[in-house]
Amino acid sequence: MASAVDGAGDPIPTSAVLMASSKQISVKCQAENVAFLKCKKKDPNPEKCLDKGQQVTRCVLGLLRDLHQRCTKEMDAYVGCMYYRTNEFDLCRKEQQAFEKACPLE
Repeated sequence: MASAVDGAGDPIPTSAVLMASSKQISVKCQAENVAFLKCKKKDPNPEKCLDKGQQVTRCVLGLLRDLHQRCTKEMDAYVGCMYYRTNEFDLCRKEQQAFEKACPLE
């Protein structure tokens, strides 16, 4: 697997990274996601919701950076498993458990 971090040490939001972090994203970025979805429902014009989409992206990237700094080893192991197992949660439960123990939902 290619490195899951870029040159600055920030996680690259691949599908494996996003899937492994999905529980944390759903909790930590809920307000931003809800605001974006409400905007999209109110106005289907993509330009009208660009700022809300940027807020979601900023929240997710900040969260990924924080998770990777706080529990690098566990996150890398979980992301590596998800990548190798094509994002099948059931095949990565051991790594998921270690990641969630190291970086619990708050």
